[in-house]
Amino acid sequence: MADANLAVPRPVGRPAAHPGPRRWPALLRDPKLMFGGGFILFLVLLAIFAPVVAPHDPLEQDLMAATLPPWGFAEADPAHLLGTDDLGRDVLSRLIFGTRVALTVAAVAALVAATAGTLLGLLAGYFGGWVDAAVSRLVEIWMAFPAVLLSILIVAVLGSGLTSVIVAIAVIDWTRFARVIRADTMAQAQADYVTAARTLGFGRWTILFREILPNVMPGLIALLALEMGIAVVVEAILSFVGLSVSSDTPTWGGMIASGRQIIYQAWWVFAAPLAAVFLTVLAFNQVGDGLRRLLDPVLRR
Repeated sequence: MADANLAVPRPVGRPAAHPGPRRWPALLRDPKLMFGGGFILFLVLLAIFAPVVAPHDPLEQDLMAATLPPWGFAEADPAHLLGTDDLGRDVLSRLIFGTRVALTVAAVAALVAATAGTLLGLLAGYFGGWVDAAVSRLVEIWMAFPAVLLSILIVAVLGSGLTSVIVAIAVIDWTRFARVIRADTMAQAQADYVTAARTLGFGRWTILFREILPNVMPGLIALLALEMGIAVVVEAILSFVGLSVSSDTPTWGGMIASGRQIIYQAWWVFAAPLAAVFLTVLAFNQVGDGLRRLLDPVLRR
């Protein structure tokens, strides 16, 4: 019995990050998670099936049908549910195809930034010393530059295009992940399960990636969802100033830019993409909050 009491407990990093099966139904009834996840799933389906779902070619122009109001207003055309812009292009079709650019940038840029920032944050938080000092100074220097201006500068240097936008967002926003993961790693490194892992003879890299990483995943996932929303906003800003994809490709930021010029004649051209950006960012935030509560064992108590 004494030997059992003195036995070193098994490291319990990974299992704690997952809820029991009985908690899933209650969590899936969370209105925030359902709204955010449902809306993002809806956007993903729109992006995948855009050629099928869109009622018109997003690049097709019809000057005779320019600035038609949305359905329900006087002089509206039922064939254009959200109206047309100043060149007679269907607003709904352009909005649907713009979803492809927004979600591509959000997913790829956020994942690249998360990978780089998480790796540096883990190393800085666990090893400390000169590694922590070097990463911390690099983060401080990087964050001294205004994010939007730096992204515009990077895209201007690399040239416009989807790849340049993704690189610009990833290069800027890795610092956010590095800071959060560094702090979480430092806290986890002092936990009992890490001490137990060291006692059992686990190597430093095994402890870092097998035990600590799963326990910082809840915060990482929440931050990743938030970063996707931020990436949508940054891409819209770059599109607004003409530094994203080519002008022939529909983007929400490009639609906002063109709608701003005719806002008094055709407010719907400006309002539709603006609402899409707002709802998408809100949905990503709700998903991040819901997933954190789903995965964080402290919040599930």
